Amino acid sequence: MKHKKTAILIIIVLIGITAVLFYLAKAGHLKSISKVEPPLPVTAQPASGHSGHESQSQPPASHEREEEEVPTVEIPLEKQQLIGVRTVEVSVKPLQKIIRTVGRIEYDEKKIAAVNTKFDGWIEKLYANSSGAYVKKGAPLAEIYSPELFATQQEYINLIKWRKQNNSDHLGRMLTKDAEAIIEAAKQRLRLFDITEDQIQEMEKRDKPVRTLTIYSPVSGYVLQKSVLQGTRFMPGEKLFDIADLSTVWVIADIYEYELPLVNTTQRAIISLSSLPDKEFSSKIDYIYPALSADTKTAKVRFIIPNPGLRLKPQMFTDVQIKIDLGKKLSIPEDAIIDTGTKQIVYVDKGEGYFEPREVALGFKGEDMVEVRKGLKAGEKVASAANFLIDSEAKLKGVVPLHKQ
Repeated sequence: MKHKKTAILIIIVLIGITAVLFYLAKAGHLKSISKVEPPLPVTAQPASGHSGHESQSQPPASHEREEEEVPTVEIPLEKQQLIGVRTVEVSVKPLQKIIRTVGRIEYDEKKIAAVNTKFDGWIEKLYANSSGAYVKKGAPLAEIYSPELFATQQEYINLIKWRKQNNSDHLGRMLTKDAEAIIEAAKQRLRLFDITEDQIQEMEKRDKPVRTLTIYSPVSGYVLQKSVLQGTRFMPGEKLFDIADLSTVWVIADIYEYELPLVNTTQRAIISLSSLPDKEFSSKIDYIYPALSADTKTAKVRFIIPNPGLRLKPQMFTDVQIKIDLGKKLSIPEDAIIDTGTKQIVYVDKGEGYFEPREVALGFKGEDMVEVRKGLKAGEKVASAANFLIDSEAKLKGVVPLHKQ
């Protein structure tokens, strides 16, 4: 009897569970059917003449393009004071650049004189007998003997004598004009040998040729090079002496390639020497050489300065400063820029302790100031001190500047 009751209870429980499962399955099926969207009603297409109404009846796009959010990093005011944050206003102001370089004093090549002759001969006596000797203009340098020059002198003296002898009779007076032309031709040959008028007059007074001829210095200066010794022979055109006038000297300075566009021949420079601390020279750029040095990749710039008292010596080093006016530019302090190597970033003060990292494009660099060509506007404020600490905080928080095309 007990077993029969237990079996009946089990059958009732199974029937109940089956009924519950059937009910749940049926409810889920109806719910899925209710989720199916009803088909859209078919609408009649408007006529072609009413196309304008069709465009007006279309609803706007459901999703608009969102602007990219400006990234900022928060530095509370108390923390700003603690780390020493300072800001500066971006403004348009005159920008100046000073190019500082090193120069060398060189001989003024325009004032170097080469002494030579147009005939061959021998050095009979040498007055300027050492390199570096100072000679004045017109001072004797050497006495030379030349058979060719001696023969030309003899011809000229003979013609002078012939003219004097034939002036006494009638025939001689008739030949005077021809004689004068021949004498003038002989005299011209002496001039072409660089014989001075004083030396020619001295020949006429002595009435005989001079065995040795003295050559004189054409300028006052120092003997740079002495190519002959006493008793040596020289040939026509062979250089005997180089004499340099040091009343003015050249200063040759090196300018880097990236600074060349800023340099022109209208600019002036201040030149100073450590050996003359109380003296400064002002000079305009005389010449910019057309080629760069293969070793240093610099161009040479030349200045001409006076040398009073001959205190400036060739191969002395000088300090050269060229001041360049770049005009009015939108600029910020150089300390406000963080250079990553591939881009330049500044932190713009947005107020209430927020700073925006912003990429900028830079131009000319002046004295502690840099031109900003792109990325900032006049009136904005940028961090000029402790900006590296702000940058570190931004990197820890993953704040990076927006990439702008």
